[in-house]
Amino acid sequence: MSVINISSNEQFNTLLNSSRVVVADFYADWCGPCKAIAPVYDSLARQLTRPNQITFTKINGDQQKDLAQAYSVRAYPTFIVFENGRKTQTVAGADPRRLNEVIQKLATEATKSDGAAAGDGESSGGWFGATVAKGYSDVTDQVDVKGLELLNRDNERGEARVLFGGTKPSGLAGKGKGKAEGKADWVESDTDEQLMLYIPLQSTLKVHSLHITSFAVPDEDDDEAPMRPKTIKLYVNRSHVLGFDEADDIPAVQTVEIKEEDWDAKTGTARVDLRFVKFQNVTSLVLFFVDGDGDSEKLRVDRVRIIGDSGEKRSMGKLEKIGDEPGE
Repeated sequence: MSVINISSNEQFNTLLNSSRVVVADFYADWCGPCKAIAPVYDSLARQLTRPNQITFTKINGDQQKDLAQAYSVRAYPTFIVFENGRKTQTVAGADPRRLNEVIQKLATEATKSDGAAAGDGESSGGWFGATVAKGYSDVTDQVDVKGLELLNRDNERGEARVLFGGTKPSGLAGKGKGKAEGKADWVESDTDEQLMLYIPLQSTLKVHSLHITSFAVPDEDDDEAPMRPKTIKLYVNRSHVLGFDEADDIPAVQTVEIKEEDWDAKTGTARVDLRFVKFQNVTSLVLFFVDGDGDSEKLRVDRVRIIGDSGEKRSMGKLEKIGDEPGE
């Protein structure tokens, strides 16, 4: 997914918080110059998009009037660059040379994150614990964090939203210990080893794989030491979180087993490849963490990242009017 089509203020604000650089293309369906420069913008997006580093968006100013007004968009197309959530540059009008010049200046920073998908997974804009499948990208920013539900969570640990943060897990530094005081940036199960995670999405996605990070530390002398996940059942397009008994009665779309050799010792992450044909039009996911890789009654998960592509193909519509000014 190279360009993200913005459908709400909340979606755009989430991107501003999760990506170091966001480029916004404010356009209108009736705008001829918008149509003319679209291939240039799309080409730059394909070349320079980097998960959590540089994100390219399109915003229909007629449909998202609040956003257009908030950022003083008075003509179409208008391209605005945001860095760390703040508006830093504006390119007004269909000027391919100027647009290319401004965006190419971001390329140097973008390339710094190319090696971040391996090794310790650290970059200036985000964190990854496993390689991203070629041809796909991180679509975790499409998670509706306000609608997350997590059953059987230990309330003394983190909330569900910490699983989808782009920051480097604290457990990486301590190889499992992390922040034991205050709000933890991981989750643990409570009464037994099972967790049920409901993940609503802001748009329809094609999901290729998941990255599951766990810095659980095995301890033979402590039967309360948490385990890493082993068996995960996946369900799609449910309207709500499943109860544990309910999940047992519903066939999973896919059941995966994470083997010991699947875990990267350095990043604590396992890449879970899915049966892509089964995950083509996904609006929500349910992850049922069934058991772990030991005998403990505690399960720990530090991060979940979703890798895939947008399942929506938006049409620009028929060119109805040529002009640059909104509302003409």
